[in-house]
Amino acid sequence: MVTRRIITLPPTLTGADAVAFAQDGLKRGADVIEVRTDLHAAGDIDPDALARVMPLLVSERGKPLPAPWIQAAWRVDRDVERAQDMDAPPGKLLASHHAEGPLTTAEALRRWSRPLPPDALVKHVEPMDGPAHLDVLLQTQAQLSQRFGAERVTVLGMGPVAIPARAVLSRSNGLEYVAMGGPWTAAPGQRLLDDVVREHRKAKDPRALRLGILGTSIAHSRSPRIHRQPFDRIDLAEAAPVEAVVDAMLPHYAGFAVTSPFKMRLAKHTGSSLEAINTLVRRGSRWESFNTDTEGARAVLERLGAKDVAVLGDGGSTQALRLVAAEQGLALRVVRRAEIQTPLTGDWVWTWPDRVAPPENLRFQRARVAVIAYGAPGRRVAAEIVRRGGTPLLLGAAWFVAQARRQRQLWETAT
Repeated sequence: MVTRRIITLPPTLTGADAVAFAQDGLKRGADVIEVRTDLHAAGDIDPDALARVMPLLVSERGKPLPAPWIQAAWRVDRDVERAQDMDAPPGKLLASHHAEGPLTTAEALRRWSRPLPPDALVKHVEPMDGPAHLDVLLQTQAQLSQRFGAERVTVLGMGPVAIPARAVLSRSNGLEYVAMGGPWTAAPGQRLLDDVVREHRKAKDPRALRLGILGTSIAHSRSPRIHRQPFDRIDLAEAAPVEAVVDAMLPHYAGFAVTSPFKMRLAKHTGSSLEAINTLVRRGSRWESFNTDTEGARAVLERLGAKDVAVLGDGGSTQALRLVAAEQGLALRVVRRAEIQTPLTGDWVWTWPDRVAPPENLRFQRARVAVIAYGAPGRRVAAEIVRRGGTPLLLGAAWFVAQARRQRQLWETAT
């Protein structure tokens, strides 16, 4: 089944900027551009210009659809309960329902009792009250597909923990609503366009169990680029119920990479003997947990080449550094924020994520500081070290590659 990837025009973009957004989306792999009446007025956009870039989906949200939009549209989205009528030119109707709260499958099916043209597409959306609601959405998807035909149906979950659920649902959906990236998304829980395109281009088995990375502020993560597809970036808030997420996704995922701030929480949740873990591997009806960060820690300590090393921060990465230092007989001193007495000298490893502000009094004097973040976050940390008088060593890529190599080996053994 062909899935169309839909990007929604942000409310801040009008006129030529709107066309440029559509052109950028087309280059990156989007198939459809959506314009909604709650985000744009009739004169904000040129529907014909957008439709010349890619198929145009126009969605009625509270305010009526302008006639020129309908004329230029590939599809016309009208809500089966809120729209005054379901009029659309032949072959253009996308009938949708946006529930105000989670529904049972029986409740969802009752919302779809209205007669529809045989060529109408069907989109059902509801907020998730938790990750376990995926099971209900899968039942709803199956029942709607049986009623209308699988090629016509799309079922979406929304909310702060919806990303992995939407990834699972996407395998049987006709439409995939995705985010271009950046600060604005059309709905909570949307996957990133780049991740969806990568999956469609590289996944060898469309029914293979998924892999993913769990963390906060992980848009920069390179894990999806180096591991086999499908591989999802699951960006959750720090207070998110990550334990419930991994439990609900056990039937659908072969494994997870775990990054800050969930390494210690999931170690405890999975009953690991380790204080922190960064890898989950499916073993039938349970998760087995590992810490391949030890491979990364080993690579960093070897490149640092010091007998005595101090660590800034005491999170999940520090646990791996402790284990490797003990194996190698290195003196490792862990310094927490409240214990910092500056200026700092010698050799250090900075483990704080770049979203965590360092103490104001932190200063270095002739100190080498290993940075274990990579990409843009690693460069930001390095700039902060320089600003405070230290010499940064960018070793995040070495850490990342070493631990990822071991993760790949472990995921190959998933059952």
